Amino acid sequence: MKKISPIEQSDLPVACEIINQSATAYKGVIPADCWHEPYMPLGDLEAEVAKGVRFYGCWIDGHFVGVMGIQNVKDVTLIRHAYVRTEHRNHGIGRELLKFVTGLTTKPILIGAWKAAHWAVRFYERNGFIPCDEEETKVLLRTYWTITDRQLDESVVLANARWPLHRVSN
Repeated sequence: MKKISPIEQSDLPVACEIINQSATAYKGVIPADCWHEPYMPLGDLEAEVAKGVRFYGCWIDGHFVGVMGIQNVKDVTLIRHAYVRTEHRNHGIGRELLKFVTGLTTKPILIGAWKAAHWAVRFYERNGFIPCDEEETKVLLRTYWTITDRQLDESVVLANARWPLHRVSN
């Protein structure tokens, strides 16, 4: 039986384990100076919660298999930290989590991803998100995220249909 529900404080260590296990896909793909182990220490995950990221988990037969966060920032909702255990990928879990969390807001939704993580970008595109152009991506990343200049250069932003694409350049 599959269940999606909010993550409790007591679930954070397992959520962190899922994030770090799944994020190993980035190793050797994203720039080496952007990769570190663990990819997200538990303290960083707890700091994300403190900054307002609400995490939701997917459980199959009582086993925690996927995690995805959302965060309201200014006039948009950001999808944050979307990960599925490696052995549970390609079974619709990410799609179900995305559908669930996008149903929690009526605001435009933006997603930041590593450019080099082509599988992640394709996943969001298959689920109705449209990549923003490079100029708009940089403006959006500076407006809605707190990231390093290096991450800014290596990231892409995708938007759902509620986002008026190219509005920052008009």
